[in-house]
Parts: sequence; structure tokens; C-alpha cells
Amino acid sequence: MSLETQVMELMKEAMKSKDEATLRGVRAIKAEIIKAKTEPGAGGVITEDGELKLLQRLVKQRKDSLEIYTQQNRTDLAKTESEEIAVIEKFLPKQLSEAEIKEALAKIITEVGASSPADMGKVMGVASKQLAGKADGKAISAAVKELLSK
Repeated sequence: MSLETQVMELMKEAMKSKDEATLRGVRAIKAEIIKAKTEPGAGGVITEDGELKLLQRLVKQRKDSLEIYTQQNRTDLAKTESEEIAVIEKFLPKQLSEAEIKEALAKIITEVGASSPADMGKVMGVASKQLAGKADGKAISAAVKELLSK
């Protein structure tokens, strides 16, 4: 089942149950899907990889906003953002733990033959593809820096 179909099903359920938090999150996803489909060159179709990137971007935007709202003691807005993050993350694959990320990166580092922080670009290129959707880019980058600086 495509992301769009899943979103529409969840939207119907949220409307019936009057679940405002779920409805907000699902509407945000739907709006991004429509925007992505209408972009020049998209041809009205989004690939599975494109859907994954779209969802990750939505979560990242909300996490950034959540951090700002938390710093400014805006608990009302922070609550809204965290509710939407929870809804959007339902559509993403299970995220890897920090230990799992480091384990995967250690394999990549040996495959690529990286030995110093100067090789970070090589490792990040492979890691970004292999861990797409399973880990946040910031977490991957931090782990790569830590492993290469040892």
C-alpha cells in the first residue's frame, strides 16, 4: 500500500474519532505529498525513496521547531510539534539505536578503508545510502566523526 493510501486511511479514521493531533500530522504529510507530486519533473509520481525523504524532512522540521519552542518555554507549541512527530514517525521504518548505528558504520569504515577524519566524506556517502530512513543524518555524522577520530 502506498504512503498516500495509508495517509488517507488514517485521515478518515482520525476524522471519525475526532483525533486532532493525528489529523494535523496526517494533513501535513498529505500536503507534502501533493506538493512533491506537482513539482516540475515529478510526473505526478513519488518514488518510495522520495516518500521516505519527505517524511524524514517533515520530522526534522518538527524536531527543530520543538527544540526552539522548548528553549522558549512554549509548552503549548512544543506539545503540538511532538504530537505531529509521533504521527509522522508511524510511517517511517524503525530507527536504529546509537549502538546499531556505530556497528553499521564500523563495517562501512572497514569496507571503504577509511582511517582518519579526512575520509569522512567517503564514509558519509556510503552510510547515507545504506542507513537512509533508519537513522538521522546528524546522528550518523556524529558517530562517523567519533569513530574516525579514535
